[in-house]
Amino acid sequence: MRLTSEALGAVEFGRFRLLPHRRELRADGVAVELGSRAFDVLMVLVEARGALVTKDEILSRVWPDTVVEENNLAVQISTLRKALGEDRDSIRTVSGRGYRFVAEIRTSPAEAAQSTPSSNLPMTVSSLIGREPEHQETSDPLVGVVDTTDASSSSRQPSRRLDWRVFASHLTRLLVASFSRVLHSRDQTSPQIRSIAVLPLESLSGDPSQDYFADGMTDELISALAQISALRVISRTSIMTYKRVRKLLPEIARELNVGAVVEGTVLRFGDRVRISAQLIEVPLERHIWAQSFEGDLRDTLVLQSSVARAIAEQIRVTVTEQEQAALQNSKPVNPVAYEACLKGRYFINKRTGDGLKKAIEYFSHAIERDPTYAAAYSGLADAYALSGDWKYGVLSPQDSFSKAKSAAEKALALDDNLAEAHASLAFALDLYGWDWEAAETEYQRAIKLDPGYATAHQWYSWHLMMMGRHSEGILELTKAESLDPLSLIISADMADALCVARRYEEAVQKSKKILEMDPNFAVGHYELGQALAQKNLHDEAIVEFQRAIELSGHSGAFDSYLGYAYAMSGQREEAIKIVDDLHARHDQNPSADADIALIYVGLGDQDQAMIALNKAYKARFKASILLRPAFDPLRSDARFQDLLRRIGLPQVTGPNLLH
Repeated sequence: MRLTSEALGAVEFGRFRLLPHRRELRADGVAVELGSRAFDVLMVLVEARGALVTKDEILSRVWPDTVVEENNLAVQISTLRKALGEDRDSIRTVSGRGYRFVAEIRTSPAEAAQSTPSSNLPMTVSSLIGREPEHQETSDPLVGVVDTTDASSSSRQPSRRLDWRVFASHLTRLLVASFSRVLHSRDQTSPQIRSIAVLPLESLSGDPSQDYFADGMTDELISALAQISALRVISRTSIMTYKRVRKLLPEIARELNVGAVVEGTVLRFGDRVRISAQLIEVPLERHIWAQSFEGDLRDTLVLQSSVARAIAEQIRVTVTEQEQAALQNSKPVNPVAYEACLKGRYFINKRTGDGLKKAIEYFSHAIERDPTYAAAYSGLADAYALSGDWKYGVLSPQDSFSKAKSAAEKALALDDNLAEAHASLAFALDLYGWDWEAAETEYQRAIKLDPGYATAHQWYSWHLMMMGRHSEGILELTKAESLDPLSLIISADMADALCVARRYEEAVQKSKKILEMDPNFAVGHYELGQALAQKNLHDEAIVEFQRAIELSGHSGAFDSYLGYAYAMSGQREEAIKIVDDLHARHDQNPSADADIALIYVGLGDQDQAMIALNKAYKARFKASILLRPAFDPLRSDARFQDLLRRIGLPQVTGPNLLH
């Protein structure tokens, strides 16, 4: 059943009211920003009132005098679903055919007459399409050259290699068509954008178990764009907070401080993959470009680089010869190995002990299938290095170091231009190898190859802190935060660095901001407790350490600082109980002696603290604990100075400590 012309004055569904005569959509009485084409598509769907509307019908009615590709319709459907928020399922996709608008529709003809008293002519949806209110400007997305083969039919066809000469020809035609269309107003239609966010690509598979694939595609596109030094690209951690979160694009842009966003979808069918992307300038929500890329699964990295290069063209960002070469140097990969690597990254990003174990399994499987796959070795190196960290305790520090270093070196032997592998090796050399000079060289190489790699800046910052170069370290963390503004762990590292720099009040305020973002983030409570303890607010610090343990369980770091705070507040028996408990769990945490030493410092027993630190030295403990202000009472002790010398750290005391 289709709506009659009399009903078109006001149409209600859910919390929305559609006013065709005004070309306006309202949600709870507030106007919703919609582009001209998105509004037209909504009108066609609402008119059908639950009936299937084919793609061809929508294209012919919304773009009656223009030949456009199917991807332009997908862009508008995506825009509508975002605008509808929780009611996005009102628009149902009928695979390979079209769309249905399934929300219950309520109409008010009488209200329509009141809203447009000067209009005595009957209105139809078709007559309203393309009309603009006097105050509204239109902006069409650029028409992309795409492969419009329907996914359902493609999946039934035998796997075939994409003819890249044809692909290159299509891409060239796209750019020529785009530029010729906007040549007369290039400054308006091709803005110079210096910051961008790639929102989580949406999987069209309908299978939640395939989320890792869309997440992996998002990662790859971020990584490809991040190689462009002139462009600030928001990192994965911040981006993934928007997965399945329905927010308006201007709001997202404001939170991430970017000038444009990339949205898109991923569809995998058999051995083929299709990536559809659109570039939108914010806060105007102006579509700059849209295109689909399709190829064999083994050519996925090539597709990602093609998307990145096309985006760089559209926003007129400067790409150096080296960066251009890197984007063009993507190689085919073994599909099974690539998929295993995606799963490995998916689990490593969970940052849990179980997740790291699974990540190691998947990266190892990827290497078995393709022993020449450098990225798999780099991922394995990260998984091994993190597995020895106090937060996870999956492996002993000695095992972690040897395995992480070996995997990173293998990755670099295969591809010396892989930034992540240089950062992986540097992290292992810092964390366990104590080879500070070699680590610095590797960090600098990683950042030069990929200036947008937030993790490299984050890890390098702690290397600089270890070297006593606190101002430089905090500057690197500031860069990491700029690239990953919603990363809780990077923000926590900043709070930690501020505390190490003895900027306690700033550390307190930073920790409180972290907890505003996520009150259940255990490390945030830990960082707040550490800063409060140094301000001699021991009772408040105890509450924060207890909360951290309540949220995430016992760990050497959380327990030791709780014991330290107990000791500093005069609760010696409680502190000694934690010492005994850490001794009992020593087999689970071979570097626990460094945590025990911290409590002994709080108890005022420097002899026992040094005995514990020397035991930790033999276990290859995480030496960054020695930066903590809690160890200041030991800094003038000759034994402590000797420990720093053996580790290779600067031996500074007194006023020179904070240079």
